[in-house]
Amino acid sequence: MGQDARDTAAGTGTLKSADAPDTPLLQVEGLRVEFGSGKDRVQAVRDVGFRIARNSTLALVGESGSGKTTVGRAIIRLLKPAAGRIIFDGTDLTAFTGLGESGFRPFRKRIQMIFQDPYSSLDPRLSIRGSLKEALQLGFPSRKAEWEDILAEKMRLVGLAPDYLSRYPHEFSGGQRQRIGIARALCVEPEFLICDEPVSSLDVSIQAQILNLLMDLQERLGLAYLFISHDLRVVKHIAREVAVMQRGEIVEMKETEELYRAPAHAYTRTLLEAIPGR
Repeated sequence: MGQDARDTAAGTGTLKSADAPDTPLLQVEGLRVEFGSGKDRVQAVRDVGFRIARNSTLALVGESGSGKTTVGRAIIRLLKPAAGRIIFDGTDLTAFTGLGESGFRPFRKRIQMIFQDPYSSLDPRLSIRGSLKEALQLGFPSRKAEWEDILAEKMRLVGLAPDYLSRYPHEFSGGQRQRIGIARALCVEPEFLICDEPVSSLDVSIQAQILNLLMDLQERLGLAYLFISHDLRVVKHIAREVAVMQRGEIVEMKETEELYRAPAHAYTRTLLEAIPGR
């Protein structure tokens, strides 16, 4: 992005629009996230930066504890960065000194997260209709008359019958629950989804179904994804670009085909060697 696009409008945190067609939907620069304080302070993420274009997928890959989920949670404001910038569609979210939850709410609708565990991400006390209506309350509080139609549409989008809305989470398989989690994220019509290990708890055959669903939704709805995974095998076909994280840092980032063909970093090679039958 050129300097004109980087200049921040005084006091607003809004970046001037760039004319370049490859202006990213999301740009992360120098992101640092810390836990603890004083001598117990730990830098979970250090100097992380990447760009994600509209209708594109970046995979963030690394072992457990590498910092990849921390990056996703910082983007969606579940964690507060210690330094760096998170720029979404021309707005520097970290530069908004007065941006409380009410100010962030429009971005909460545009940025959603699909969580790893479909068993714990749904409230067992609520029917599927109840869980999805919580999302609609955020996205379309003034359109209650349309809610049932919206819920039916989102269920069909993820391959589930609208009749399932009256059921409860325990009545569904893991793959079905993950589809419901995706439907809930889609209820607010986001532009960007953070997919945090969305298939890691599923059987291999179900993993393929969910990955195919995500790719289909991206094509139909024009979504952009940050796809977080510990498994390079999983991201090979869904991501245009892969960033490999180790100990809180990105150690290698390349287009997917190039990374698989010629990994430069020893850690990347180790991850690739762990893929069965490669």
